[in-house]
Amino acid sequence: MGQILVLLPLPDSSKSWFSLCSNSGSLKWFADTSPPQPDPAKQQPGETKEASLRIEELSTEANREATLTQDWPKGEQTRERGESLFVYDCASAEKTTLGDKGQDGKATDKGTDDILAFAFSPSGDYFALTDDNKRLILFHTKPSWECVSIRFVNRRCTALVITAAEDKIFVADKSGDVYSYSITEPQADGKLELGHVSLLLDVALSPDDQYILTADRDEKIRVSLTKAPYSIDSTLRLWEYKSGEEVHCCQLSSICGPEATKTDQKYTVSRVTYCCQGGYVAILCDCIPTVYVFQLDATARQLLYKQQVPLQHKGWDIAFGETGDLWILQEDKEAPLQLYRACDGQWKTVDDDEGLQKMSKYIQDNWTVFEGSVGAGSYYRHLYKASFDNMDEYVQRKEKRLQQQKKKRQGLQCGSNGQTKKKMKTEESSL
Repeated sequence: MGQILVLLPLPDSSKSWFSLCSNSGSLKWFADTSPPQPDPAKQQPGETKEASLRIEELSTEANREATLTQDWPKGEQTRERGESLFVYDCASAEKTTLGDKGQDGKATDKGTDDILAFAFSPSGDYFALTDDNKRLILFHTKPSWECVSIRFVNRRCTALVITAAEDKIFVADKSGDVYSYSITEPQADGKLELGHVSLLLDVALSPDDQYILTADRDEKIRVSLTKAPYSIDSTLRLWEYKSGEEVHCCQLSSICGPEATKTDQKYTVSRVTYCCQGGYVAILCDCIPTVYVFQLDATARQLLYKQQVPLQHKGWDIAFGETGDLWILQEDKEAPLQLYRACDGQWKTVDDDEGLQKMSKYIQDNWTVFEGSVGAGSYYRHLYKASFDNMDEYVQRKEKRLQQQKKKRQGLQCGSNGQTKKKMKTEESSL
């Protein structure tokens, strides 16, 4: 997995939250809220914690610094100039001794604590992540960040989503199955809900939790009733999810400009984000440094192509903020974030935004989170169908086979001629 940037509005604030995940297995969370003060009454005598809470308060009036250290379960939360930073290291979380075993009975699938997928609940009260050690970790974010449970899934996961009712987590895995895990019973085992015959790429829920949508590697999208129970190259498609009807399809190769002249270029959509203000849809394609912006025409049920936003570096993620601004996370330490704002029907870059400058500095100060993905290739190589140009080899094999057949026929003919001559000589001698 590469780095992921998510912007979500706070339920009780006009500011935004950013979440960063990386190959290092660490989760970093920035919020414009003050961290909670630890409650000594909750600490048990002699209790040992694996990590600590460190709060640094800077007083501008007295120009002094005070540091408070307190035990905190498997996480670290710091405060700097009124901002809150929560860090959770998956490497310190509980590990299972179970797993796939070889013929010798020993576990064979040791993970590296990489975070594979994560999601917030609609209200932001819950946060869940899964890693390559097959752990599903649930957090409660209010009034303070707290790890609620650590459960183990059957297979490594590819995507997850939390219901609008915030009572379940749906997890899609590499074997094509979707499991549900209870939030109200955070220690309960998962329940198999549905399955595909191919690796699942994503899972989503309708706003009312009535329908669950799943997409797999074999270009199949399934819409199922939640209570009863793909990667499409070079296209952006609009669906009526209740009927399963495809109402519009846009061929990305027809709008990609000079890149479209490359016959082997693949336009695999790696990110899609939607903005209710104006009905804008922005997409990012794998390994292409460009963001493509569309606008939804709900009446005509079409996606209208509007603009390309070229990037100087590889794009990692995109998201619309609550004010309708387009945020872009890219592979560049000097300028990791780009901010675009709609103006007279065109998206234009914004450089003097205070929030942009602040979040860019946060990312720069924590750039080690992203170093594992700098310079990485496509994460979707295994999804492409392999094609081989073996015509020359085929022609050579065919020519060799024809030569062998020719020699065989010649050998049979020589043998037949020899027997005829021998018979004639026998008849002459008898005379």
